[in-house]
Amino acid sequence: MAGESLAASGFRLEPGGKGFNQAVAARRLGAEVDGLFAVGDDALGALATPAFAHADLDPAMLRRRPGATGAGVGFIAEDGETAIAVFSGANASLSAQDAEDARPALEAAAVTLAQFEIGDAAIAEAFAIARGADRITVLNPSPFRPVAPEILATCSIVVANAVETEALALALGVAVDLDAESVAAALFARGVNALVATRGAAGAIARLADGAILTQPAFEVETVDTIGAGDAFAAGFATTFAETGDWPKSLRHAAACGALAVRAEGGFGAFPTRAERDALLAAVW
Repeated sequence: MAGESLAASGFRLEPGGKGFNQAVAARRLGAEVDGLFAVGDDALGALATPAFAHADLDPAMLRRRPGATGAGVGFIAEDGETAIAVFSGANASLSAQDAEDARPALEAAAVTLAQFEIGDAAIAEAFAIARGADRITVLNPSPFRPVAPEILATCSIVVANAVETEALALALGVAVDLDAESVAAALFARGVNALVATRGAAGAIARLADGAILTQPAFEVETVDTIGAGDAFAAGFATTFAETGDWPKSLRHAAACGALAVRAEGGFGAFPTRAERDALLAAVW
């Protein structure tokens, strides 16, 4: 409650951010990763290069900007559920010109994945370039804000959790429903081809513009910390979809990645490798 001081049982500091997390998770699954990442000229920004190197990501993807580096504070309850406050910092400086400068990489990438720790202009330009090259674009609208029409018009797939799906419904002026039918219909009318709505322990449902509906149960695991689970799911989905274009397989792999990510503390060290993902799938499938 307001004004209350709470005692914590632990503290953990690690590199993160949704874009970085998704890049790390995809790289651990064996994907070739390129991207745009902005950091400031402060102490946190100085940690970016070694963090990228440790994650086997090319530090050339970093864009150095004056000011503060983005940061987030996550609160983890005893049952593993989380709430996260995010400050975008230098991430907000990424522009349409940054995306234009990355045109060759965007046109070559099988999938362009974006989230909302960066501004609309960079995403809209990146998606327009990717779709112009007949590539797949995936939006994870987190931390949530209403999605600009120009982004929806060039977005192939939206991946959103239950909270974000409800927020999408309110922003789009449609009814909130558990199976995301109304949200999906509104997104399709605006140019999106598919909605993947994740629902935690209830699994995920994918609705495609051609009328197909796919459901993916969650894998039962002991939850330690759900920070990074959504990023693991998004990266797991994008990686397999880029490789195969197979919807059921992509959803199954995404669910496995999300499940594995909640079994350890934090995000950076919890994202699974391809071998760990495949071992879980072999054990339960």
